[in-house]
Amino acid sequence: MGGVGGGGTGRGRGDRQAEPLLRKLSESSSDNSSEEHLVKRTGTVWTAMAHVITAVIGSGVLSLAWSVAQLGWVGGPAAMVLFAGVTVVQSSLLADCYISRDPERGAAVRNRSYVDAVRLYLGEKSQMLSGFFLGFSLFGNSVVYTLTAAASMRAIERANCYHREGHGAPCCAATAGGSSDAYYMLLFGLAQVALSQIPDFHSMAWLSVFAAAMSFSYSFIGFGLGAAKVIENGVIKGGIGGVSLVSPAQKVWRVAQALGDIAFAYPFSLVLLEIEDTLRSPPAESQTMKAAARASIAVTTFFYLGCGCFGYAAFGDDTPGNLLTGFGEPYWLVGLANLCVVLHLLGGYQVYAQPMFALVERRFGAGVVDAEMPLLGRVSVSRLCFRTANVAAATAVAVWFPYFNQVVGLIGAFTFWPLAIHFPVQMYLAQGKVAPWTGRWLAIQAFSAGCLVACGFASVGSAMGVFGPERS
Repeated sequence: MGGVGGGGTGRGRGDRQAEPLLRKLSESSSDNSSEEHLVKRTGTVWTAMAHVITAVIGSGVLSLAWSVAQLGWVGGPAAMVLFAGVTVVQSSLLADCYISRDPERGAAVRNRSYVDAVRLYLGEKSQMLSGFFLGFSLFGNSVVYTLTAAASMRAIERANCYHREGHGAPCCAATAGGSSDAYYMLLFGLAQVALSQIPDFHSMAWLSVFAAAMSFSYSFIGFGLGAAKVIENGVIKGGIGGVSLVSPAQKVWRVAQALGDIAFAYPFSLVLLEIEDTLRSPPAESQTMKAAARASIAVTTFFYLGCGCFGYAAFGDDTPGNLLTGFGEPYWLVGLANLCVVLHLLGGYQVYAQPMFALVERRFGAGVVDAEMPLLGRVSVSRLCFRTANVAAATAVAVWFPYFNQVVGLIGAFTFWPLAIHFPVQMYLAQGKVAPWTGRWLAIQAFSAGCLVACGFASVGSAMGVFGPERS
């Protein structure tokens, strides 16, 4: 793969006749030079790892035991390792697309976001298509994070209630004095209104470090509870082929859904270029980004394997969809794990929200600093209003459509291949001027085609998970 430092830019695809890449490079170079003096890049491999781990390790790690249960002791771990490798390759291809060289001026052109890179290499039509998918995915993540945070806060209340009154008590129902999910969603939304005033991705390294620490915490707790349960049982449960089902067709759909859960738990292509844009140089940004991606995926895979395999070993065919729900005691430790989930989601929300804020504000302008706000100092009123409205909209969708996360999961399955595989592959081919039908071109296209087949199968499983019988 070509390094960034000497990476030339190839001709864009699709729209290259209407708008030559050379002209787009010159325009982008002018835009970048006007903003360059405003940006101070201080990121390192460690801050990049914090961003990546915050983006990748979500509360979904606690559902991977269910996925391993469907695939069995061979298929489950193998699928995690396979998709980890796919993510390493995909992230490496995209990292090489961060910097282009303007052949006329000799200046570096920074593609500071995913859609910027797509426009430069593939043209405006591809930019519009990717921008639609990207905007939906980023906003959908905000809604799902709100729903997940509310569910975790409810789980803390429920655990305390069960500890006081016993597991047979009708705890946590709104009619029994418990708080409703909407109440917790509003609390989470208020916290995000404040955090959304963080100026940009460059200013949130501290939040990603904190969120990454929280993700390690609840992953370690899930890991430890599963291991303790295995020791208590005195036997490793589960089988080579996973959960046995009556219908072969049902087994196929469960396998497809499990593969989808694992595949969609890894990629972070939506925010990779934003993370890379925070890095200082030398060394070359792509070199640091690739190192951070490899290390982060290795750490992520360790936790995925630990939680998934120990959870399956502890519960066997009865593995729950959320690993923490399988443990009633110690209630305080389960509650602590759920609290760590909530605190992680505070930062994870911003990792996906900040690129969306930047996308809109670069297009329409962030406004001038024209107001003094308590605790926030001098801020742009237009930025404050837009970001607050965006958080309010995501919170409202979560309150009104509590099953929206299932729909987003389905849409995410269908948009996974174009956003995580297709566009990065095509941009890499254009950036590296890879000639068609050469060995490297064939290898990369085969990689893309193989991912398309796997993602198509997993998408069918996700559709069955939404429209078919609820998974157990």
